[in-house]
Amino acid sequence: MRNKKASKITAVVLAALIAVTALACGCSKDGEKNTQNSSAADVQTENKSDGKKTNASDGKSQNTSLNEKVNEKVQNMTLDEKIWQMFFVRPEDIIDIGVAVQAGDATKQALESCPVGGIIYFSQNIKDAEQLKNMISATQSYSKTPLFIAVDEEGGRVARLGNAGLYEPKIEPMAQIGASGDTDKAAEVGEKLGENLKKFGFNVDFAPVADVITVANNEDIGDRSFGKDPKVVADMVAAEVKAMQDTGVSATLKHFPSNGSIEENTHKSAGVCTRTYEQMKECEFIPFKSGIAAGADFVMVAHMGVATVENGTPSTLSKTVIQEWLRDELGFEKIVISDALNMGAITSKYSAADAAERAVKAGVDFVLMSPEPKAAFAAIKDAVTSGEISEERIDESVRRIISMKLSRGVMN
Repeated sequence: MRNKKASKITAVVLAALIAVTALACGCSKDGEKNTQNSSAADVQTENKSDGKKTNASDGKSQNTSLNEKVNEKVQNMTLDEKIWQMFFVRPEDIIDIGVAVQAGDATKQALESCPVGGIIYFSQNIKDAEQLKNMISATQSYSKTPLFIAVDEEGGRVARLGNAGLYEPKIEPMAQIGASGDTDKAAEVGEKLGENLKKFGFNVDFAPVADVITVANNEDIGDRSFGKDPKVVADMVAAEVKAMQDTGVSATLKHFPSNGSIEENTHKSAGVCTRTYEQMKECEFIPFKSGIAAGADFVMVAHMGVATVENGTPSTLSKTVIQEWLRDELGFEKIVISDALNMGAITSKYSAADAAERAVKAGVDFVLMSPEPKAAFAAIKDAVTSGEISEERIDESVRRIISMKLSRGVMN
């Protein structure tokens, strides 16, 4: 009897053990499946633009790789090199020459002593297609750090290459495109400008104009703007930015917060906007917000002042406009460039040295066309040496510049 009872107990125990083992195996397999599914969900995401599956970790690793490259390049730059990297100049500003139409030894020597971050060309520098292409190519070859090469090519009456006959047909004024209400036309402008600039070696266009016309007698902007309706201007600006940057050329939203809100022409004299912050937020800011959302690489800050901000100080020199409005309110994280510092609105009140130093303190990354770049450079360096401007502040701008050059393939 005892043997039979023992056998029955043993059988029950064995059956229980088998059931538990089977259940454990089943849980283990299910758990494995769940873990694998969870891991796949964690690393696999849908790329909405092309529908392809990509690893989320790829984006993180790319960002890490970019940051590492940026850190390495900035760390290997001297203070002088970093400050010069924040200058965007005409070739004539650093070369002792009348008008630059070619790049030779003088250009090479100038870029060695003044290793600027960018060069802008004007109509006077353009003779024909071959000359332009050769000049830009040679200029790039002489620069230790590859350059941003820019031009004002908006279409309409501001068209350096178009007016030189380097592409056909010429582009109509933006006011006409805005009046059509057809964003496809704005996209066509962006694509055409980008493709034509890129083939000559340009990698930045100081366009599109994102100003909304809010005053009747606006002298400077006029038909350069897409119009008076902020929503129309916003849609046109976004379409042009996307199309242009798809060609590999960086777009620039200009002139923040809006040269369309003053009657004066800041090329000649100062102008102050009397509109309130709330009014501007509901109108002038809208196209810039749209262009930023479209991915614009640059925003150019205007010289027009705002009556309620720092006693009408030019926006280029205003920390409120650049840091609080553009950076914080609109969330712009890329490159801020000043309007040209050789314009009357600035030179009538500030020395080249003072204007450049104030612009950097306000948050500008690129100082455009200082009338005396060497004096401006010296002022910024003195301010860093004295502690008035921290070297970290310089690094902040240089990181943005180098990061954009790497991202856009301007440098490796």
